[in-house]
Amino acid sequence: MTVAVEHPSPRQRLNDREDIARRLLASSARKSYDPLIEVDWDAPVDHSTLYGMTPEWCSLYGTPLWESMTPAQRITLTEHEAASISATGIWFEIILMQMLIRDAYKQDPASPHFQFALTEIADECRHSTMFAKAAEHFGIPNYGPPLWIRTLARPFKALASGSLAFGGTLAAEEILDMMQRDFMKDDRVQPVTRTVSRIHVLEEARHIRFAREETKRTVAGMGRLRRAVTRLHLAITVYMVVYCLVNPKVYEAAGLDRREAVRAARHNAFYNDRKRNGCAKTVEFLDECGLIGGPGAWLLRRGSIM
Repeated sequence: MTVAVEHPSPRQRLNDREDIARRLLASSARKSYDPLIEVDWDAPVDHSTLYGMTPEWCSLYGTPLWESMTPAQRITLTEHEAASISATGIWFEIILMQMLIRDAYKQDPASPHFQFALTEIADECRHSTMFAKAAEHFGIPNYGPPLWIRTLARPFKALASGSLAFGGTLAAEEILDMMQRDFMKDDRVQPVTRTVSRIHVLEEARHIRFAREETKRTVAGMGRLRRAVTRLHLAITVYMVVYCLVNPKVYEAAGLDRREAVRAARHNAFYNDRKRNGCAKTVEFLDECGLIGGPGAWLLRRGSIM
C-alpha cells in the first residue's frame, strides 16, 4: 500500500539533499578503508574446515541434496557461491558508477552532492577491486551474469536515472548487506571473506542512505504514467540482480548435477525465505514511495523477492 508522502518545496529539497551529502562526506572522511591494506591477502586458505560464506545462505542449504553432500562439497559450493555473489556485485557496481557519473555531470562541482557522488564512485571502485581480489585469493574463476542479462542491462546502464537508478541500487546493495552482515560475524567463514564483508557493510551504509534519499527526492511529483513505467522497469532490474546471485556453474564446481541442483535451489523454501527477508527493507521502502505494484509486483513474487 502506498502511504502519503510529504512534498517539501524545491528549495527545501535542495537544502536537505546538500545537508545529507555534507554529513555523508564527513562520515566518509572518518571511516573509509583501503582493502589493499586492510585485507590480509596473504592469509592461508583453509579449504577443509572453513566455509566460503555462511552456509545458511547457500542456495541448497536445507534441501535433501545438501544433506547428501560431503563436507568438502559443501565448503566448495559456498566458496563458489560467494565468488558468484561477488561477481554480481562487481557487475552492478560498474553499472552504478556509470549512473553516478551521469548524475554528477549535471551537478555543480562546488556542491556537497556532487562531491559525495565522486566519493561513492571511488568507494565502488575499491569495492569492485576487493571482490575481484577475493575471487583471485580463493582461486575461483569469474562468475558473471549470463550474456543475455548483460545484453539486456545495456539500455539500463546507459539510460537509467532518478528513482529507477537509485531504487535498483537499493535492491542490489541491501540484499548484499543482509548476507554480508552474517558473513562478517560467522567464525565458520574464511577470514578474508569476513574482512571483505565488514568493509563493504560499513561503507555501503552511506551509499544506501544516499540512494534512499535520492529515490524519495526523485519520486516526488512523479506522474501516474511515469510511476507505472518505473515500477515495471524497477521490478525487472531487481529480479535480474537476484537471479544473477548464483550462477548455475557453481554446482558443477562442487561435483553436482547442474540441472538437479538448479531445480533443488529453485524450490528451496528456506533459501527463498532468506532472499525475501533480505529484500524486505527495500521492498517496504519502495512500496512506501509508490514504486511497487502492477505487473512488476507479480515478477517480484515470482522471484521470491516479496
